[in-house]
Amino acid sequence: MNRNIILIISLLTISHIFSQQIPDTTYSPGIITKMYPKKSGTTIHIDQGHRNFHTKNNRFLPFAKLVSEDGYKVDGFDGKFKKEKLKDLKILVISNALSENSRPPFVAPTESAFSTSEINNVKEWVKNGGSLFLIADHMPFAGASANLAKAFGFTLYDSFVMDADGKGIFDFSRKNKMLGNHIITNGRNHQERVHKIRTFTGQGFKMPKKASSILNLKKEYTVFITDTMWVFNEKTPRISAENLSQGAVLEYGKGRIAVFGEAAMFTAQIAGRDRIKVGMNSAKAAENYQLLLNLIHWLDRVY
Repeated sequence: MNRNIILIISLLTISHIFSQQIPDTTYSPGIITKMYPKKSGTTIHIDQGHRNFHTKNNRFLPFAKLVSEDGYKVDGFDGKFKKEKLKDLKILVISNALSENSRPPFVAPTESAFSTSEINNVKEWVKNGGSLFLIADHMPFAGASANLAKAFGFTLYDSFVMDADGKGIFDFSRKNKMLGNHIITNGRNHQERVHKIRTFTGQGFKMPKKASSILNLKKEYTVFITDTMWVFNEKTPRISAENLSQGAVLEYGKGRIAVFGEAAMFTAQIAGRDRIKVGMNSAKAAENYQLLLNLIHWLDRVY
């Protein structure tokens, strides 16, 4: 069978599996050493004002439950990013935002989820000490957050990244050198040290020189810059994923920013009719929850 046909079939299969995702409310990994006593830590605000695919009480519920167990307070962020609303925030999480006009079928060019004034306000907020956790998955989510990421020097491709077999399931480990050596992956002690992370279809991006890559993509992987979500053929533009990242962090002014190109890795979901576990609840993603906690600790300036 033609490789392009195999690739398209694989992509359509992944699309079908991920087409219906609900939070796994039973997921609870247990935290050995909690950062704060119950609900006494920093408040984490999760954006829900930009048609986000992942929100505090829906698909990111396992995210919210995990960091709450670690002692953090969690709240939703509604509305636009205005200066007066941002000034008292410490940590802001934005996951898979979309513009108000965005509707399926999603086709290029993808409209920005954020206005120019919102982007300037968030940039200033981070520069003055805020911590931003920006998650933008495959097309159209990458395109919707591209302008915001660009303000910090990141280039997001409104795309899908795949391996040679047309799969977007990647394992980043110390052994294959795809997992970066950083305080975020090392943690404060051996219990927090991360050895392997799994991601579940997303995009790869170019990071600024001063950023540190946590999840390193390989040159053998391909970035498909499709003009329609989940539609691929032999004419679809593509580039190598060489020197691209799927997760990176950056000190910016007095603040910090973490940019990741895949969202399911930070939640726990049940997908499709076969109720496949996708995310932190997957047996092969057993350490993903620790990476999330370490990222939050870094954004919280615990280390």
